[in-house]
Order: sequence, then structure tokens, then C-alpha cells
Amino acid sequence: MTADEKIAHQRLSVLQLAEVLGNVSEACRQRDISRTQFYEYKRRFQTHGMAGLKDLPPIHKSHPFTTPAETVEKVVNLSIEHPTWGCNRLSDHLKLEGVSISSPTVQDILIRNDMGSRYERLMKLEERALGQKIELTAQQVAQIEKANPAFKERHVESSHPGELLSQDTFYVGTLKGVGRVYLHTVVDTFGSYAFGFLHTSKQPEAAVAVLHNDVLPFYERLAIPVEKVLTDNGREFCGTDSHPYELYLQLNEIQHKRTKVAHPQTNGFVERFHRTVLDEFFRLAFRTKFYETVEALQTDLDAWLVEYNTQRPHQGYRNRGKRPMDVIQDYLQQRGDLSVNTPDPPGGDPGIINERREG
Repeated sequence: MTADEKIAHQRLSVLQLAEVLGNVSEACRQRDISRTQFYEYKRRFQTHGMAGLKDLPPIHKSHPFTTPAETVEKVVNLSIEHPTWGCNRLSDHLKLEGVSISSPTVQDILIRNDMGSRYERLMKLEERALGQKIELTAQQVAQIEKANPAFKERHVESSHPGELLSQDTFYVGTLKGVGRVYLHTVVDTFGSYAFGFLHTSKQPEAAVAVLHNDVLPFYERLAIPVEKVLTDNGREFCGTDSHPYELYLQLNEIQHKRTKVAHPQTNGFVERFHRTVLDEFFRLAFRTKFYETVEALQTDLDAWLVEYNTQRPHQGYRNRGKRPMDVIQDYLQQRGDLSVNTPDPPGGDPGIINERREG
């Protein structure tokens, strides 16, 4: 008896057992198969006899039921054009164009092309818009912006780490006995690597401190120059040439870019980071722990930043699931500078808190 014949007899025995017991579920449980498999075997046996219980040969790529390549291309293009459409709507729309294809087949095509979810399709649309310079409709732009806030302003594009950093100040809350606490944030627009410094004021000196103590030393150890910093028009960033923040950037030969007046949301990268740090760190930290000092909160924030920069995968077309530190390391490898050791993320040295506070 061949292997196929043995398999056919085993499947026939399941049908016979169900008939003896008078209970399909019990027969399936004893033979460890699903009810779906049972009824499939029953249908094949009733139609083709013992031959129907044998394993079917694999379908060749040239099988007449294989979806034609031009149909697959139509499904992909239509889904990118309308990323929020589901499989049923895509199938119905293609039928109007004379292409008969079922919704499960549409779903299978989308999954095989990494477009199974709405978010993935929106990222494909964004990628195509950037690569092929196609013009997006107002509806497509609104959909992408909802999925990726950093899409709103393309003037923040950068080609390598350090080319353009995005900085802003975020009100964290009030600590009893301490007062208001602000987060001074810097995010690299190339790979979303982030820095954060907590202080009780929004003064220019605090905005300078995060650059001086965290940001510039980090990039100096990588031998990567910091070229530009993008901020809004807040008083901690903007003023005359003698303004501490403006003066610090001039001394370090860093260009200062500003967002459009009355449009602070154009600083999309840092806005997105603030939403993340609020949801994933601050709200959880304040529910589980009582903080009496800014230093204690900074210590926990530093630990979270290590996870954010070196352990947490990031989505979007820049990172594509890579961690921010992975993006920087890839850049160093492409540059061919393998002699530069990647520094530890800011916050690793406990003594840095005192240095920051003095700043």
C-alpha cells in the first residue's frame, strides 16, 4: 500500500467512526481534526470515492486558476490609490471594470505585497509619492497625515543623521513642592533618535542645556556634524543675536530654522514624539509612582529613552521597523566609518543629572 493510499484509508476511517458514533464532533476530537476538514473529506469522498481522499497534487504556477500578473498589478495599484478601501469594495470596483476577482483573492494579493493593513497601504502610497513624485489628492494627503503626522511638512526631510534636528518644549505637569515641569525635546528627523531634558522653566538656558549636555556630545562621538535645528517661534528659541539660544547656535555654527508663524504643528517630528512619550511614559509613570524631585523623574525618563532609541521598533517609511540607533548604525556603515564606536544613549551616566541641573 502506497503512502497516498494509507492517508486515504485514515481519512475514510474518520468518516466511518463518525457514522458509528453518530457524532461528528466526537469523531473529530478523537482523530484530532477540525469539523471543516471532516466535511471536506466527506465531500471529496462522495464526489470522487477513495481517490478523492488522497492528497491533491501541488498547483503549478501556470495553473489556469492562478491570478494573472496584470490582475495582480491592477489590485495593487487600485489599493494604493484608495488605501482605505477594504477587499470587498476593491473586488466590486474591479468587477465594474470587467475584472472578476473574489475578495479573499484580493486580500491574499495585498498580504503578499505587504499591504494587508490600512496603515501598510498608506505607507505604500507615501513611498510612491516620494519616489515617483506623483501628485496626491487632498483626501490622500489627509489620510496619510492621520497615519503619519511627520508627513505634514516636507521641509523637514533630511538625508543623514544630524542634518536637521527638531526641537520643542512640552509642558509635563506640576510636581508638589517643585512647581511646573517642562520637557525640552530634540528629535533627529532622519531616524527619530530622541533626547529629553526636564526642567522647571522654559528659559533659553534650559533649551541650550539639552543641546550642550546631551545632543552635541552624542554626535561629536559619532563624528557627525549637527547642521540645522528646527524650532517654533517661542521665546526660549528666538530673539536678537544676543539671545542665549541664538548665540549658542551661532557659536557652534548651527543653522536655526523656524516653523511658519502661527503653525507650530509644522514641527511634526517632535509633535509625534511628544504624543508617544505622553502615552507610553508620563501617564504610566505618574499613575504608578510619586515623584518628589525632577531628578527622580529624569532618571526614569532616561531609562525610557534608552528603550525608545535602542530597543523599540519604529514604523513609517524612514525606519520601516528599525530602531533609531539601527538607522544611525546603518548610516555609519554606508559612510564606511566603522572606526567610530556608537556611544551609549544619553542618560546612561547617573552623574549627568547634576550637570544638567547646573546648566
